[in-house]
Amino acid sequence: MGNIDIQTIAKRTILLEAESVEQLMQYIDDEFEQVVKLIASCKGKLVITGIGKSALIAQKIVATLNSTGTPASFLHAADAIHGDLGLVQPNDIVLVISKSGESPEIKLLLPLIKNFGNTIIAMTGNLQSFLATHAEYILNTSVKQEACPNNLAPTTSTTAQLAMGDALAVCLIENNGFTSDDFAKFHPGGTLGKRLYLKVGDLLARDVMPQVEMNSDLKEVIITITKYRMGATAVVKEGAITGIITDGDLRRMLHKGEDLADVRAQDIMSRNPKCIEEDQLAVSALDLMRKNDVSQLLVKNDNIYVGVLHLHDLVKEGII
Repeated sequence: MGNIDIQTIAKRTILLEAESVEQLMQYIDDEFEQVVKLIASCKGKLVITGIGKSALIAQKIVATLNSTGTPASFLHAADAIHGDLGLVQPNDIVLVISKSGESPEIKLLLPLIKNFGNTIIAMTGNLQSFLATHAEYILNTSVKQEACPNNLAPTTSTTAQLAMGDALAVCLIENNGFTSDDFAKFHPGGTLGKRLYLKVGDLLARDVMPQVEMNSDLKEVIITITKYRMGATAVVKEGAITGIITDGDLRRMLHKGEDLADVRAQDIMSRNPKCIEEDQLAVSALDLMRKNDVSQLLVKNDNIYVGVLHLHDLVKEGII
């Protein structure tokens, strides 16, 4: 590499991009508010189009909107003028993203959309451009300069576009009353989805229920803990949880050196075990384990014992 100050260049780039986002604050005005309300009341979908790097930003904004309850579709401006314009339907709104607002594909596309009668929103950094003058609404994403040393490669401008898109999406989330439960419906896969919908009962192996009665002897307790390899056993009375015995409880009892012949489960159990209902979210179980520094929880339905949830179960499912 040449004799350049890499750290200084990187910091300058980040500073310029941060400034471009901060500058957007002055562009959040009544027109922005009107755009949010327009999209929220749309009877169709929001079609977002662009060319080049703006097209990539458009795809990300579409993904964010769809995952948060606002129907959106991506239409590449070049494809639109070569047969894909049928994506735009009568009730749709079209958001066109272009820094210059003067790209040939955009200039060709806009009159076609206007002939359809669809409302056009421009996201541009050039308020005197062809795009800006042919749109009903404008989202201003002007930047002072690109981070590129030649002031050419889209850097700060695409960062501003992305931030403006996120601002739209978050406003629509709030406006639509979109909740974490709604979010889970659109994200059923992967770790994120599991944290939002997977419940404690979903993780239980119903044939793995280590349990002893209150008057069970020490031998039965040890055999039960060893058999199920959960590091603990529930102590129950008529199916209801009365306590828990962990392998740590056994080690502490043995360390005392007392006579073990008459020891019963009720003598060594912890009487206030950490429990969780089986219909609670698995992520809530993780929070409870962390808060109490334990590696297993007894799981119940009301107060009836239904199993043990171990920290390893959460790790296996990717909750951690």
